[in-house]
Amino acid sequence: MNKPFKVAVVQAASIPQDSIATARKAVGLIQQAADQGAKVMVFPEAYLGGYPKGNTFGAPIGMRKPEGRDAFAAYHRQAIRLDGEEVALIAQAAVDTNTVVVMGCIEADGGTLYCTVLYFNGREGFVGKHRKLMPTAGERLIWGFGDGSTMPVIDTEYGRVGAVICWENYMPMLRMYMYSQGVAIYCAPTADDRDSWVPSMRHIALEGRCYVLTSCQHLRRDAYPDDFECALGDAPDTVLMRGGSAIIGPLGDVLAGPDFSGETILYADIDPNEILRGKFDFDASGHYARPDIFQLHVDTRAKQAVVPSALHPTPES
Repeated sequence: MNKPFKVAVVQAASIPQDSIATARKAVGLIQQAADQGAKVMVFPEAYLGGYPKGNTFGAPIGMRKPEGRDAFAAYHRQAIRLDGEEVALIAQAAVDTNTVVVMGCIEADGGTLYCTVLYFNGREGFVGKHRKLMPTAGERLIWGFGDGSTMPVIDTEYGRVGAVICWENYMPMLRMYMYSQGVAIYCAPTADDRDSWVPSMRHIALEGRCYVLTSCQHLRRDAYPDDFECALGDAPDTVLMRGGSAIIGPLGDVLAGPDFSGETILYADIDPNEILRGKFDFDASGHYARPDIFQLHVDTRAKQAVVPSALHPTPES
């Protein structure tokens, strides 16, 4: 599509103890954004399944406390499966509204959890995912590491859409790979609500000459039960994540946000022609790349711990 269209970033709290209820809430938000004309919408990191801000999972260095194991088991139970009801609900909402939806989740695969982004492409429904390559700090205790097989950029009628999660956005080589795939709408679901986040998003928009849509939850302590361990305190009105969602243009201009006021949906009209105007003097993976000096090699193969192999085929009878 070469004509301008509207996009949205959804700044909403998940319901951490109930992923089905969160998915149903998301369906309502998708409909609300679609009613306002949004064609592409981005939800926060770990929206389905929850981001356990402030929880230590009972794991001081060299120890794993029983209550931490209980916390992980409860967290695992709220994680979503790709063939589960949550994904089906969001896929149907994307089909019903004919919108592109990018949504963070906690994905269970066997005994391991992954911080994942799901892609829904209008009438096609669920079309792909990206697993976070590098969980940060304590996230590494509870989430596995993605591999190069889930770093797609999705073709949509509104341009090529890709997602990079939270501090993955500080990985220059991952950004370069996204730019090389022609990402036009660069989605950045996050749990980072610091003042430094939006300047980083503006840099990425300028560097990639793309639109950047970043979404963070606005989450209070009372979203969790009283017995949830939280290093940030137990007062119900304590803000665990304050939002800061925003929409940035290809030349680094802030089109919407950042918003720290509460749950909201931010909108902006974007024009694909602005991407081409930006590429005129800078194309990170094109005319500004200098491949005679610098080259990035990306391994996009899936990496499995167990690969069955018929080393000794049974002779045909």
